[in-house]
Amino acid sequence: MTSTTHSARLRQFVQQLAGLLDRQPSESEIIQGGGELLRDLVAHDDWLPEAWAQPSALRYQQYLLHADALNRFSVVSFVWGPGQSTPIHDHTVWGLIGVLRGAELSQPYQRSPDGRLLPQGPVQRLEQGAVEAVSPTLGDVHRVSNALSDQASISIHVYGANIGAVQRSVFAEDGTRKPFVSGYSNATLPNIWDLSSEPTLPATV
Repeated sequence: MTSTTHSARLRQFVQQLAGLLDRQPSESEIIQGGGELLRDLVAHDDWLPEAWAQPSALRYQQYLLHADALNRFSVVSFVWGPGQSTPIHDHTVWGLIGVLRGAELSQPYQRSPDGRLLPQGPVQRLEQGAVEAVSPTLGDVHRVSNALSDQASISIHVYGANIGAVQRSVFAEDGTRKPFVSGYSNATLPNIWDLSSEPTLPATV
């Protein structure tokens, strides 16, 4: 799919989320309010520039779209090639995941008394437009996969930190933990602040 870039959508999302965080809300208020903002963003598949929507045959891609200057949040596009998946991993901060294109499978895990990681409930299939939340208080360990074997899927992730710089962990099913810092797949960011050629979006959109 070829996207027509309406950077105003991402810019408005960033501004509205920053305004929400300015009020120093509780985590539950962030999950609810931020989730509503993200649900509106991923309802429209016309704003993500193609450069930050490209899959790789080697592994899933994690493109930084915006990092808050105060380190309160980051916005990332995850691009999954056909059949690609993450290892089991955690986040250590709150996170919101919205499916922009395609579909994803999310398998939560919990630690058993003997230290192993076991699936916590069934695999959750997230279709385009769906939004889910993770955090250390809600459940923070999962594995995510592209639900589609013949095309890429894209989700937009919002985290309560500069997630590419956060030390997190990946896990083996026996519970073994390995620290990692993910970084990002891109060296440049989309310019969402240049208004010189931006058409005004209809008020009803």
